[in-house]
Amino acid sequence: MYICICKGVTDTAIREAVCQGAGRMRDLKECLGVSMQCGICATHAQEVLEQELMREAVSR
Repeated sequence: MYICICKGVTDTAIREAVCQGAGRMRDLKECLGVSMQCGICATHAQEVLEQELMREAVSR
């Protein structure tokens, strides 16, 4: 599912970024460009980020 339409970022891309070390919204902005244009996606991107960080923490 697309999270950031402006940059064409999907939830899968965010999850992959987390697997590669992204742990904050700042990291997602730097590597994917999330919420750098209109910003509407910021809350959804944050939710996906938190879900993936939680999933990784549980699986360790």
